[in-house]
Amino acid sequence: MGGEEHTVCGSITLEEWNGSSSTKLFRTATITASSSLSIQRLSLSPPSVFYCQFQNLVCCKSANRINHVWRRVLQAFVPEAILLCSMMQGFPDSVTPDYVGFQLWDTLQGLSTYIKMMLSTQALLSAIGVGEKSATVIGATFQWFLRDFTGMLGGILFTFYQGSNLDSNAKMWRLVADLMNDIGMLMDLLSPLFPSAFIIVVCLGSLSRSFTGVASGATRAALTQHFALQENAADISAKEGSQETLATMMGMSLGMLLARFTSGNPLAIWFSFLSLTVFHMYANYRAVRCLVLNSLNFERSSILLAHFVQTGQVLSPEQVSSMEGVLPMWATSTDSNALHKRVHLGVKVSSLPRPDIMQLLNGVGASSHKNAKYLLAHRKGNVSVILHKDSTAGDVLKSYIHAIVMANLMENSTSFYSEGEAWMAKHYDEFLNKLRSGGWKTERLLCPSITWRANWISHTSDAKID
Repeated sequence: MGGEEHTVCGSITLEEWNGSSSTKLFRTATITASSSLSIQRLSLSPPSVFYCQFQNLVCCKSANRINHVWRRVLQAFVPEAILLCSMMQGFPDSVTPDYVGFQLWDTLQGLSTYIKMMLSTQALLSAIGVGEKSATVIGATFQWFLRDFTGMLGGILFTFYQGSNLDSNAKMWRLVADLMNDIGMLMDLLSPLFPSAFIIVVCLGSLSRSFTGVASGATRAALTQHFALQENAADISAKEGSQETLATMMGMSLGMLLARFTSGNPLAIWFSFLSLTVFHMYANYRAVRCLVLNSLNFERSSILLAHFVQTGQVLSPEQVSSMEGVLPMWATSTDSNALHKRVHLGVKVSSLPRPDIMQLLNGVGASSHKNAKYLLAHRKGNVSVILHKDSTAGDVLKSYIHAIVMANLMENSTSFYSEGEAWMAKHYDEFLNKLRSGGWKTERLLCPSITWRANWISHTSDAKID
């Protein structure tokens, strides 16, 4: 025919792959030259094979069109690597193993929240006067404005006082946030019972929910960074938003049905609300208990150090997760003499008692650490840490570990300063290396923002201590 001649040199196999990136691909088709046509359809379950004859091609297709559409739907709600978990050996590499458990319980608690919200909103609108001829538009508008204004002001104040402490205690603040949300909805439900104090009750409820907004948003950001193993925090955050939206839609629909069935029956309303509240807090507790955080905060550091001093070994993040507390301190009977409660980091020098300041001026607490970026002072079993103005994140972690060691030695020794310095010189680097090999992040210590620092000069050498 005058065209180019082609020589068949055996069978040719082509594979078609699909995915959002080179690390998230799955095979969709395998095409092989042969004398027959074999179509192999693979879903996420074991494959089924179908054969038919057609000229010179063999087309082996994995995943049919229905499965492809279903995957596209799931991609709106679940990070893509999890979709492939049944097609890959081992858990997906893009998220931490605790992601699925946390999201399951978090979705359930969100569902119960929006069901309750419909009951509290119904009560609030009734108290404002919706449906009553005597109610005025301007009156209802003013009440709603005052309610929202109080909430916004409360959010600003809460951020001012606790904003820097949220990521260091993400588990506790996650629980506190949802508890405050429950209290806010309870205030809304109570508002019709106190018409003379209606404004005060709804403003207290709005104030409570404002704490929820700040704490929940901040802890969610910290947890998203924890879940993301492949710099896919944006993907996880987007999918979490879709899950939240779906839970909201389902919760509001179920809440509307529940509000309709319980309308005019106060006993049924309160029984439903309290039952959902108990389940809501249980689901939140289970969610935070699923979390296995590998960052170092005050409590996790003290647990790890106490075990290392006793055994020379480092606990895994899973072991520490089961040992650390998740409830607020006022809701637990935890020993007030716990090591991490006896250390005060970033203390203002002028706030120390006079004897402690004299210790520092006489060189106690810095005798062999003249090149260290911190000073230690003790009083009545407590240790205060004064940080140098040029101290780094590594210095902050080292100062806290040193203070924990000293607080531990103070119980059984009178020469705790020298013994603490000897322990740091001998064991600190070993401790950090074992932490890293055990999967812990040792780059920094999660702690509230340190606003007070200091500078000091050694008069023995007339040189500034760097």
